Amino acid sequence: MKIAQVCSRYYPTIGGAETHVREISERLAEKGFNIEVITTDPSWKLPNSEVINKVKVIRFKSIAPNDGFFFSPQIWFYLRKNKYDIVHVHNYHGFPALFAAYALKDQSFIFTPHYHGAAIRQLLNKLYRTIGKKIFERAEKIVCVSQFELNLIKRSFYIPEQKLICIPNGINYKDFKEIKKVKKDNKTILFVGHIEKYKGVQYIINVLPMLDRVSIEVIGKGPYEKKLKRLAKDLGVSDRITWVSQVPRKELLVHYKSADVFVILSQLEAYGIVVAEALTSGTPCVVAETSALIEFVDNKMCFGVKMPPSTNDLVKVILRAMSIKHSNYQGKNILDWEEVVNLLIERVYKK
Repeated sequence: MKIAQVCSRYYPTIGGAETHVREISERLAEKGFNIEVITTDPSWKLPNSEVINKVKVIRFKSIAPNDGFFFSPQIWFYLRKNKYDIVHVHNYHGFPALFAAYALKDQSFIFTPHYHGAAIRQLLNKLYRTIGKKIFERAEKIVCVSQFELNLIKRSFYIPEQKLICIPNGINYKDFKEIKKVKKDNKTILFVGHIEKYKGVQYIINVLPMLDRVSIEVIGKGPYEKKLKRLAKDLGVSDRITWVSQVPRKELLVHYKSADVFVILSQLEAYGIVVAEALTSGTPCVVAETSALIEFVDNKMCFGVKMPPSTNDLVKVILRAMSIKHSNYQGKNILDWEEVVNLLIERVYKK
């Protein structure tokens, strides 16, 4: 079976949707499926075509101001002239999904929206929703990565329930078995993800002056980074924040394991892979009580905070989380990627 996975960005870019596509693609390839990832390259620096772990990756240069849009019309032409048994399209929030929906006519079309409630940019929200509905209408099955996302899509786009299915994101449990914690002089707050305003890193920096002997590690990059560094300078805490654009996978797991608390106050998440990985590392988490992140809150290992958070409330919940002993999270919404792929094959592709 030949399957195309269409997405806005792919490895080596770090992100929730990017991780999702890579994990399912490589496992499908291992199981004997002919997998081709069709994506964009906003950096214009990556190879146009390469094979990564048995997965053929085709990249088209794209225009992506502020890491958005991923405008690459070449995807439309490429899909028009190539045939697949299934075309699995990802990410409502980028133009590749739209190009795929309009390019395909008689091929099976599966859609994983990674939809968190806002379109590409707020100013384009109404216009994009009008044409973006075509993606949902064209899809034979819509795979949601959380119950929150499923309910949101059903309510926002009036999708028949029989077209919707929830298969959560996953993690690689075996990757976490041999990871050892690194001791540090200060308590550490960790954030991992794309650096945009809606991710809420500014709230963490704002309370840092109230947290004695605490530092922040920010792993990721994005358009909001300069403003955050300016904020840190104004508050006099620049020397207590470490900025790392990206790290190798094994090193990232060490950061998860060694942090005293993982904090993400994002208001727009369809799932939250970074939270799942932090919890699997045994690290307590603080998350925004918004979007799909609320599904992780158990008030034992993962604590929620109302948004926007007051300074006092955020300080209290961070200190509470830091006092929790590292242990295993018992939530049912974290699957191994192998389970995810098997569910995808049995409940979606075979049908």
